[in-house]
Amino acid sequence: MSSKNSSLSRRSLFGGVATVGAVAAATSVLPTVVKNNLPAAAPALPKPERGGGYSLSEHVQRYYKTTRI
Repeated sequence: MSSKNSSLSRRSLFGGVATVGAVAAATSVLPTVVKNNLPAAAPALPKPERGGGYSLSEHVQRYYKTTRI
């Protein structure tokens, strides 16, 4: 075997080991990152006693303005 072939296989071996290590580190950290970045649920408004529940909020008014021709 020549030294050129030997160094290429050694280089690819270390590259593969580094890739596996990086993937293992990322997968061990990822679940905690995802859990911490989840948005908190907004507190639910109480349900109206007689049904309904629609309110003409600022967001809804803005939407209606975008649908006008």
